[in-house]
Amino acid sequence: MPAEASAAITTPTVTPTSTIHTPSPSAPSTPRENRTTSVQGDRGPFRTHIEDTLDALRSDPDREVLVHGDQRLTAGQFHSLVHRMAHALVARGVARGTTVTLLSGNLPETVTARYAANLAGCRVNHLYNKLSAEVQTAIVEDVETQVLIVDPRYADRAAEITAATPVPHVLLLGESKREIGADLLALAAAQPAEPFTARARPDDVCTIRHTGGTTGHPKGIVTTFEQADRMARTASAVRPAGEEQARQLACTTLAHGAGMLADVVIRAGGAVVLHDDFDAGEVLAAIERERITRLFLLPPLLYELLDHPDSAHRDLSSLRGLTYGGCQASPARIADAVRRLGPVLVQFYGQNEAGGISVLAADDHDPDRPERLRSAGKVLPGVEVEVLDSDGKDLPYGELGEICVRSDGTMTGYWKQPELTAEVLRDGWLHTGDIGFLDAEGYLTVVDRLKDMIVVVGGHVYTTELEDLLNSHPKVRQSAVFGVRDADRMERVHAAVVPVSGVEVAAEELRAAVREQRGAMYEPAHIAFLDALPLTDAGKPDKKLLRQRAEQP
Repeated sequence: MPAEASAAITTPTVTPTSTIHTPSPSAPSTPRENRTTSVQGDRGPFRTHIEDTLDALRSDPDREVLVHGDQRLTAGQFHSLVHRMAHALVARGVARGTTVTLLSGNLPETVTARYAANLAGCRVNHLYNKLSAEVQTAIVEDVETQVLIVDPRYADRAAEITAATPVPHVLLLGESKREIGADLLALAAAQPAEPFTARARPDDVCTIRHTGGTTGHPKGIVTTFEQADRMARTASAVRPAGEEQARQLACTTLAHGAGMLADVVIRAGGAVVLHDDFDAGEVLAAIERERITRLFLLPPLLYELLDHPDSAHRDLSSLRGLTYGGCQASPARIADAVRRLGPVLVQFYGQNEAGGISVLAADDHDPDRPERLRSAGKVLPGVEVEVLDSDGKDLPYGELGEICVRSDGTMTGYWKQPELTAEVLRDGWLHTGDIGFLDAEGYLTVVDRLKDMIVVVGGHVYTTELEDLLNSHPKVRQSAVFGVRDADRMERVHAAVVPVSGVEVAAEELRAAVREQRGAMYEPAHIAFLDALPLTDAGKPDKKLLRQRAEQP
């Protein structure tokens, strides 16, 4: 769906108990101040989700936990390395409340370093690797980074960042040709493996997770340890049907949804196979070779997987849950995926700001019901949803408004942006910036982002609706729709289209199809044909880049 993805969650086996606060025409809304979400009882002394995960690892120290190339890390090795790293950080003077920023790819050591920093009571920020040096530098400075932990492959970028904004401690995850800091693995090897006593408190900041920056400068989203603990327990309560021991393939950045899903799998006794980046052929081979049961992809990457020539003859029978989300999906392409892969697809809708919101379960993925595939499913247990008009009033079923959410997963706020926090968080409700509606059966449909909606003469063009139409054309593989202002400051509808391989399609042919099915208002003023859509680090269509290209003379 068109929002930041949160943790990737697979098919729930628990009975939904969520509350939807959108009144039917015959039922008046309940006063907002009387609406509450159940709070879990006192569990005794606070323990972080990191401690619970590490305890779970001790029960079977020889099981495989992390795989990267030829490297295979066991539970015992993972447990030992996390504690050694935590001791090493504290020995360097790193204190509780310190910001630790990760500049790293999908390495096993990336995961252990994050766990170690949280164990030491530090707040962790993980940079998207495909952001520019300028943006990464601004983030490093803004979050008050005291420790920069660097993948040796990014040593040059780290040197560029620290030259612009000095960081007290720079630590490398292994040896590097460029000496920019101490080797954290060597420091950890010199420390004892005895358990490190966690220093975090419930209200301490656990993570500062940034938005993808597709609609502006990335914003830091603050989550406390208590919130992270609640979300971890909720995510651990769901699993795909028929799955014995989970094996997740993480082929998108650990700074995004794949990292949160990895935590769930590790805690549940499974293993995570790490790829440095998404490559459809390599992903298909890994599913077959490693007997992968779980996969999280954004829709554009799922389409690449389906379109790859190897998809027809690779053995993908091990898959039990293929979760997709993070941006709008094409019902036509999802229906094709169900026919190809079977009943394993699950759509997850969430935001970094809001946490998980809703899930369209595998048994709701009926290829013959495209209207259901357009929805984001049913609201998750423990989550409250309202659909509000511009005056903040509840809307009846079927009417479009802004989706607002309240749950334990709602962010504390934006890092050092109180005015923006107050704008988005009102009376405990998170205003998602997504436009959508609820139906009488409790299914939530997201139509567009408020920022992506294009205001044209005669009304509004919802970009996801036009993308849905274009993607349904037999000659179109993918599309992205966005607004561009002309010299008169009027918005015009633009579309970037990836045609089906080996097939020719003319812009006028697509415009005619749009006129016939949606009317002239939706007709794109300009259509650009591309070999592939540019994607963000998380795997979303980079509409900001497409808009910049279209604005160039």
